[in-house]
Amino acid sequence: MSAGVQQVADGTYLVHGSNTNWVILTEGSSATLVDTGYPGDREQLLASLTEVGSSPEAVTAVLVTHAHNDHLGSAEYLRTAYGTPVYLHEAEVPHARRDFLHQVSVGTVLKNGWRPGVLPWAVHAIRVGGTAHVPVASPQPFPAEGALDLPGRPVPVHTPGHTDGHCAFHLPERGVLISGDALVSGHATSRVKGPQLLPDMFHHERARAVASLDVLAGLEGDALLPGHGPLHRGPVREAALQARDRAL
Repeated sequence: MSAGVQQVADGTYLVHGSNTNWVILTEGSSATLVDTGYPGDREQLLASLTEVGSSPEAVTAVLVTHAHNDHLGSAEYLRTAYGTPVYLHEAEVPHARRDFLHQVSVGTVLKNGWRPGVLPWAVHAIRVGGTAHVPVASPQPFPAEGALDLPGRPVPVHTPGHTDGHCAFHLPERGVLISGDALVSGHATSRVKGPQLLPDMFHHERARAVASLDVLAGLEGDALLPGHGPLHRGPVREAALQARDRAL
């Protein structure tokens, strides 16, 4: 497989896009796609499906951890081109429609431009559609509570703070946590390596983001698939507690 596609467990693939990740879960001839990268990642997104033996037509649903452009980028494209339903937490549905936008502003980024890595990250983000208008016209709340009847049987875990409706996805049968931006292992604007919260400017409510780490610490698993940074191996509980300790 290419350097950007990493098999983590049976039918579980972490894909590294341009400064952001997405996950493909396969089961038989069907797949679940968790997040979709930036708008500018679309070619790589489609190529990654092919690389794991899948296709856009085989994607049963798109699950979105949260409705920032670097995770939502091709969700509406897949919905309109292939009829793929797009599911989020009910609190995140209006965010995906762009009834409002809880995303770091250009002004806040510029105020933080003195920090290492921020300006190069910002230039890249703009080039790949970080400020584009990419709403999902008909996003849907999760159709049921508990494990979703989709490839991988992902269990949504509400982890608010980064956004109001942020959700991680737990795959207890595969020992995997897809953590989105509630818990990451690196970022272009961070000099820290390993489990951490994103820098403060990215969170809608930082205190809630810190509290959500306790929720993640209650989950079993030994593979952390974050929205940013490399795959992290080791107990999910320890990773969440390490990030919390760093945040306090």
